[in-house]
Amino acid sequence: MPPALPPGVKPGCIFLHPRFYRDKVTGELKPKYLVVLAAAPGDDVVFRLLTSQSLGRPETPACHHGDPYPSFYLGVLGGQLGKQSWLDLRGREDYDGLQFRNDQDIGILTNVTQVPEAMLRAALECAAAAPDTTVVQEKAIRDQLALTRR
Repeated sequence: MPPALPPGVKPGCIFLHPRFYRDKVTGELKPKYLVVLAAAPGDDVVFRLLTSQSLGRPETPACHHGDPYPSFYLGVLGGQLGKQSWLDLRGREDYDGLQFRNDQDIGILTNVTQVPEAMLRAALECAAAAPDTTVVQEKAIRDQLALTRR
């Protein structure tokens, strides 16, 4: 059976995780937005984080695999995401599928918006080819791309 995303979740969904990482100075748990890219084996979720920190990330071309950081420029998505945003394409372990569903069920993960359909395909192609994307993640993303062509 092919991998599947949790019910109601599709590629391009943007979720807010209010306590994704710990601040190194204060120890406070800090929020991050994450973008779902595809389902991996074991129904794990391939995702990447959003950032509003440009730190040399270009706006054009939108897909950038060079220094200082590989990224995909999403622009201003609106709503809670009122600043320019980039999909940070640095490597990231997949989100365990059971943990993802549990985090949704108990309200830790909140679906806030969706990457616009016209931009999603290009973002997926860029993420699949990013240098830190694992072979398994690339296959999952390319399988998802194939589904979008139908």
